[in-house]
Amino acid sequence: MSKKVEDIKKIGVIGSGTMGSGIAQVIASNNRDVVLVDVSDAALDRGIKGIEKSLGRLVKKEAISEEDRYSILSRIVKTTKFEDLGDADLVIEAVFEDMDVKKEIYNKLDNITGEDVVLATNTSSLPIVEIAVSTSKADKIVGMHFFNPAPLMKLVEIIKTLTTSDETVQFAYDFALALGKEPVKTKDSPGFIVNRILVPMLNEAVFAYQDGVGTAEDIDKAMKLGTNQPIGPLALIDLIGLDVTLDVMDTFYREFRDSKFRAAPLLRQMVRAGWLGRKTGRGFFDYS
Repeated sequence: MSKKVEDIKKIGVIGSGTMGSGIAQVIASNNRDVVLVDVSDAALDRGIKGIEKSLGRLVKKEAISEEDRYSILSRIVKTTKFEDLGDADLVIEAVFEDMDVKKEIYNKLDNITGEDVVLATNTSSLPIVEIAVSTSKADKIVGMHFFNPAPLMKLVEIIKTLTTSDETVQFAYDFALALGKEPVKTKDSPGFIVNRILVPMLNEAVFAYQDGVGTAEDIDKAMKLGTNQPIGPLALIDLIGLDVTLDVMDTFYREFRDSKFRAAPLLRQMVRAGWLGRKTGRGFFDYS
């Protein structure tokens, strides 16, 4: 594959949730046109509203002008038709973490996109090779894991599977650089680099809280002041979502078959109780 970043004419982003809309904003902010795809107009409208809000904050901070805001929004086209990605050079999929849903999307992309397209997934924990081998383009599928909030976070993990070609990996890496990001290369292993280290640390904070080592406030205060973290581990779980954190731990346990990745029982109990963090108003802290 001889595709270069400078050859890109059309970029698609699938999923207009927090990550998908954030990635679309990043691309459009770098003078590139992007086609944002989701299953309904309502979902797309929510995504665009999120981008408008994000850009509005940047205008207030005088990081961009009102003219810039208008220009960025004008570069984002929304659609519910996958066929609109038929001539895309690059497609970044950013839907929720469900393997069956992702495979269904890649099956559609497999049938409508050209031979030279690069298909990137923003998954944070699912085995990418399983997605890749369900298509006829296994060498063109790569992980591009952006971090939330995508417009602000510099890191992008570029993930190579057993089937991904070196050219595809380099293309994804170069594209992340072109977006002003700081990419790192890693392999297709559960959690990649960041979540492999971060999520078990968060889980250990739940064990510490469960064992009465300290209050939620004191555990978070100790970690913020003792390790210079901007947010405490329990507050971070509340932000990520207790259900999402549990899903990742369960994925690690399934994939590694190692007891060090077992989820804290209290985490599972709180998910069963519906205490999922900020999104439900209650987690380790009260947001009501």
